[in-house]
Amino acid sequence: QVQLVESGGGLVQAGGSLRLSCAASGSMLSINTMGWYRQAPGKQRELVAVVTRGGLTNYADSVKGRFTISRDNAKNTVFLQMNSLKAEDTATYYCNAPDVLVRANNWVAVWGQGTLVTVSS
Repeated sequence: QVQLVESGGGLVQAGGSLRLSCAASGSMLSINTMGWYRQAPGKQRELVAVVTRGGLTNYADSVKGRFTISRDNAKNTVFLQMNSLKAEDTATYYCNAPDVLVRANNWVAVWGQGTLVTVSS
């Protein structure tokens, strides 16, 4: 069973920075895309950023220029560097791996449990 474990959330003042990490563990052959989503209270979960195994990235317009996603394929870990944080970035951030190859021709999607980011204004 593959698990994603996030860390790095917390309380920060507006304008500050945080770095989230997400490590995958368990039996797997490879992970293609890894990404971060967030969900604020009363709102739907939304995409923040994704990165492919080859390093291609995509960002939500609201975080472009402020957030940077990266990954370490050898360690099955994805990071989210968040700078110039705003109050509206407050949310629970979830790590996602939608296409994990666990054995030949067998792909699964996995979510982390979430980590809370609170930005005070």
